[in-house]
This record gives sequence, structure tokens and C-alpha cells, in this order.
Amino acid sequence: MKVAYIFATNLASTFKLATMILPQLERGEHGAQVVGMMFFDDNIFCLRVGDPVGERLAHIAKQNGMLLMVCDQCAVRRGLAEGTFDQCGTGSVKAKGLVEGVVCGCFPQLYEALAEAKPDQVITL
Repeated sequence: MKVAYIFATNLASTFKLATMILPQLERGEHGAQVVGMMFFDDNIFCLRVGDPVGERLAHIAKQNGMLLMVCDQCAVRRGLAEGTFDQCGTGSVKAKGLVEGVVCGCFPQLYEALAEAKPDQVITL
């Protein structure tokens, strides 16, 4: 089964990703192929360069061809993107200060990026 995760609730990346999903992915025991992850609000902070969770996740994503996307508006608000609010949703906002492979986007970019991967489930945490 192919899954995509959306980290939308407060501290979802701190608990569900960092202590459950990521260790399972590293051990090869997650039970599903993760094709992408989308991060909203303060959940994007785990993807900053030098953050242990983000660095580990970037390694797994690179190995497996997994999408790592942050909400462009969330990243602009937090100084982790180059772009302006009026560019949000256009695909032109670029990640800044985030681990290798992270891209910025909104729902149109997420749908496009996941179209080829064809996830069977999209899980919001």
C-alpha cells in the first residue's frame, strides 16, 4: 500500500513522525510505502537544516524517492522560504534553510507531485 502523510495538527511531527513513523521507516518496518509528506504550521520546523529529525527524514526520502513538501504560506510566515504571500499556491516559492530535498507548495503542487505516485491512502495527522 502507498500512503502520503499530511502533518497538520499541533506537534504531529514531534510525536507521530519523530517517535513512530520515522523509526519504523529507518528499520524498514513501517508496513506501507510512504510516497510523500506534507507539513503545515509549526510542523515544518522539524525540517530545518541541522534538526536531527529532518536530517534523518531527508536521508530516508532521498533513498526512497519520497516527496517532502512544506506549505508555502507556512514557510514564508516562518522565514523558511523565499517568496511572498501573493506567490503562494503558484509553485514559485522556494524552500530556504530546510533539509535537502524539501520543496514548498500548496494543494495544487501537492496534487501534481503525488499524481504519479498514486497513493492509496492520504492520512492527516
